Amino acid sequence: MRFFALVATFFLFSCQPSVPENTASTSSATSHTIEEQKKVSAALDIDSLVDFEQANRGLIASAEDLKIYHQNGTLIWDNGAYQFIQGDAPATANPSLWRQEKLNNISGLFKVVDGIYQIRGFDLANMTIIEGDSGWIIVDPLTSAETANAALKFAQKHLGVHPITAILMTHAHIDHFGGVLGIASSQEITQQGIRVIAPNGFMEAATSENIIAGVAMARRSAYMYGKNLEKAPTGALGSGLGKSPAFGTFTIATPTELIGADDTALNIDGIDFVFQDASGTESIAEFTFYLPQFKAFAGAELVSRNMHNLYTLRGAQVRDGLRWSVEIDQALQMFGDAEVYFGSHHWPVWGNQEVRTFLANQRDLYKFIHDQSVRLMNMGLTANEIAEQIVLPSTLNEYFANRGYYGTLRHNAKAVYQFYMGWFDANPANLNPLPPAESAVKYVQMMGGAENILLAAQQDFDNGEYRWVAQLLNHLVFAQPENTQAKTLLAKTYEQLAYQAESGPWRNFYLTGAQELMQGRSERGIELALMKGILVNTPVKKFFESMSVRLNSDSADGEHYRVALVFTDLDERYLLEVKNSVLHHRVFDGSEVDATLFLTHELFVHILINQAGVRETLLSDDLSIDGSLLDLIGFFSLFDKPQGKFNIVTP
Repeated sequence: MRFFALVATFFLFSCQPSVPENTASTSSATSHTIEEQKKVSAALDIDSLVDFEQANRGLIASAEDLKIYHQNGTLIWDNGAYQFIQGDAPATANPSLWRQEKLNNISGLFKVVDGIYQIRGFDLANMTIIEGDSGWIIVDPLTSAETANAALKFAQKHLGVHPITAILMTHAHIDHFGGVLGIASSQEITQQGIRVIAPNGFMEAATSENIIAGVAMARRSAYMYGKNLEKAPTGALGSGLGKSPAFGTFTIATPTELIGADDTALNIDGIDFVFQDASGTESIAEFTFYLPQFKAFAGAELVSRNMHNLYTLRGAQVRDGLRWSVEIDQALQMFGDAEVYFGSHHWPVWGNQEVRTFLANQRDLYKFIHDQSVRLMNMGLTANEIAEQIVLPSTLNEYFANRGYYGTLRHNAKAVYQFYMGWFDANPANLNPLPPAESAVKYVQMMGGAENILLAAQQDFDNGEYRWVAQLLNHLVFAQPENTQAKTLLAKTYEQLAYQAESGPWRNFYLTGAQELMQGRSERGIELALMKGILVNTPVKKFFESMSVRLNSDSADGEHYRVALVFTDLDERYLLEVKNSVLHHRVFDGSEVDATLFLTHELFVHILINQAGVRETLLSDDLSIDGSLLDLIGFFSLFDKPQGKFNIVTP
């Protein structure tokens, strides 16, 4: 019965990217890279201790050697792995990024002000504790249940055990809600009346962001966060925003209250909150809030101590830089008397003038990128030309919190162009170009063959022209993917570009590309069961949308199927129809179908995460079939089974 083998492959988490072995680069920095690092050090006040003083302020207990394990014994978080980031930057690391990651290494429990505490360095994001009248209000419970639970216990060890009265999830990215059930179980939330507060649209955004394009995003995320790189002076240093997400058990809780408007005022366990709706900036659904009695502004991820992404390299919809700037300005106007800022990443800012300067500089950063990119666009420059020409004014560029540790000026400027103009630069030559592998063959022929290209590439490499060498050798590798000499030199080129990169994601992309050029991919995968806590709260319709983009149009050409799925425990019935090589889904009205599948939502999720095999499914009381089994099998055979193992640096 092939149906049960097929159905588990239709959805986001059915197949994850393969994972290369943990390996750091072995190349040293060239003289040209060393000179670039010296220029960075000379241009910035690298030795300034102000941020280090603030990052250490209020430290109650350090967590430098923290290790957190999954229940199956797998190590999912290790602060000690980054402790090599000390002292002056080696030649293999951009001095500015090295400085940022030294700051991100400062971890533990911190007092922001009396009554507000933060736990940093237990995950990519921070978890905040606000003392209410009768218990703790938890803000942003990290990525995984394991890291959130470890953070909670660490706080309890030093502050005492207190009941949880409310949990706030500031926005719909998993590093700010995925650990919620490590703070309180679903049963405890219900029985103890714990308030769960999130921005309007949170569940839709949180459960659907990666469903449609999830396989491609997951593959690229491994590049962006350097997931498969060794943590070393020649390897991964972090992401600039923090270290990396903790790949533990991901969960979610349905909010009991939603915030959908500015100036929403709530009293939560005796503490007054004033909310700002910041949706449509860094996240589709997001809020910030102000605590008048503390004069404290919680900025979520509207602001952070780096330039953020208008376009994220893992792949996502482009963000609106103008709206982002407007919302920061609104926060400045609404909460401009704040004496302290704390956020979902990095360390706080103290002092009213310092907070106002921080908000104003972040506001002007995104406004400048937007306005100047559009100005140059209207002068006829393309995205690449804009990225090459745009330069921040010194007042913004020298402010460390504006540096491109996560997003970069170059790719954010391209994002503004994409937001308004899309992918086409209006040059007819780019309207219908040959695909990379085909054009690469012709480039190699026109340049006189592989030997000529390698000779020229080596000369340019020796001259430090790494951006050009990468472009040149990329053609040769795509034309001759088995050319070891070309791949080796391209890998060395990527390593030098990585060492020079100020952005953590850029460094990780270059190093992962170099790694895959030399080693390819291994066959290790990700445990699907980690996603169960998210999948059980994902609307069934989202999986049908995912099925639609996996329908193989060639296989479906001329086919017509009508299949009903009935979820017996949800009292939900859906009709899935394939016609004209398109899949539609709608509520089932009882009309004639080829087959009907009856199953529980729980069994459905178990099939998705491979916890229910064919034998267990066939014998389950939670599933039955009515109608043509052959039609059911034929219907499900039309869908691709994406493996998430597509090539990136080779064709």
